Amino acid sequence: MNAKSFTTKGIILTRTNFGEADRILTFLTKDHGKVKAIAKGVRKSKSKLAGGIELFSISDLTLIIGKGEINTIISSRLVKHYANLAKDLDRSNMAYGFIHKINKATEEKTEPEYFNLLKAAFEGLDNTNIDPQLSEPWFNLHLLKLTGHAPNLRTTSDGQKLQVGRHYNFDLDRMIFTQGEKGKYSPNHIKFLRFCIGTKTPRVINRIQGTDKLAANCRPLVEAMLKTHIRTLA
Repeated sequence: MNAKSFTTKGIILTRTNFGEADRILTFLTKDHGKVKAIAKGVRKSKSKLAGGIELFSISDLTLIIGKGEINTIISSRLVKHYANLAKDLDRSNMAYGFIHKINKATEEKTEPEYFNLLKAAFEGLDNTNIDPQLSEPWFNLHLLKLTGHAPNLRTTSDGQKLQVGRHYNFDLDRMIFTQGEKGKYSPNHIKFLRFCIGTKTPRVINRIQGTDKLAANCRPLVEAMLKTHIRTLA
């Protein structure tokens, strides 16, 4: 490939209709960060590009480098389409949420880990054996970790190890558990959070009994963490 073009794998983050038949898209790629490109004629019924650039998919792309910030897609091939995301409203809404969060939390130059995170999240949501509600706290905790805002899940605010049998509160500003007389979070909640942030895929979490209830209890806390520390999501 010459210096005026490049190839990459991408996941659609945004798409906007342009003109009579074109579409401008933003892709999250593994090796070029966020890439904006125009797909000319893609909205025509006989477009050769359309089948290779779908939502909730990974595509092989070849692009001509533009003079400004917008490149031009000259070829596309669908590598993986996560069809179950489009079939189920809960899964598709959650996938849209993940895309929105990744887009808002990242700059133009992003590390490959963001692509890997979104790919793993799609794979989890696409697996109908996995409760989609388990994927959300898993994704959010990994996004916090990537942005440098992972919670402290080992010690309290006064440096004591978290103990079995005690309940704790959580300090959002310091991202750490605190001791109190009426703690809201049990050791099982903390174990669930540790497990989420320590696994590479939500598939593993699905194998543990009782995680659906723990996920429901922890979801508001993890969402509050995101809104506190990733300001673009507030």
